[in-house]
Amino acid sequence: MAQAKTGNIVKVHYTGKLEDGTIFDSSSGRDPLEFQIGEGQIISGFEQAVMGMEPGESKTVVVTSDEAYGPHYEERVFILDRSKFPAEVEIGQQYQVNQEAGQSFVVTVTDVNPGSVTLDGNHPLAGEDLTFDIELLEVV
Repeated sequence: MAQAKTGNIVKVHYTGKLEDGTIFDSSSGRDPLEFQIGEGQIISGFEQAVMGMEPGESKTVVVTSDEAYGPHYEERVFILDRSKFPAEVEIGQQYQVNQEAGQSFVVTVTDVNPGSVTLDGNHPLAGEDLTFDIELLEVV
């Protein structure tokens, strides 16, 4: 059987969990995840875990935050005046923010108070070590 290596297109089923066991994503009940190893289409730790696997093989791996979505940076958290937002602003909403240099990024509302709204520009899983149950279905 062929082992998964750089350049291969692979299909996997997976379940991603936080340290407390909370499932944050899964391919269960959906089409398998298909990606090309080495193209940076998924987080590096997941990609490294699939390398060397053979079709039909399953494993559980812990991907540290530095190989997943990186650390949580406090400088990416902003508190803005509540008056700058619509009345219906809610925790969990996302906005696209444009920087002066022309780049844009997504922020998530993490707190709403009468006088302020807190926005977080970190990925929602930044700073988290992630556990993945992975089953390699096919090396295409």
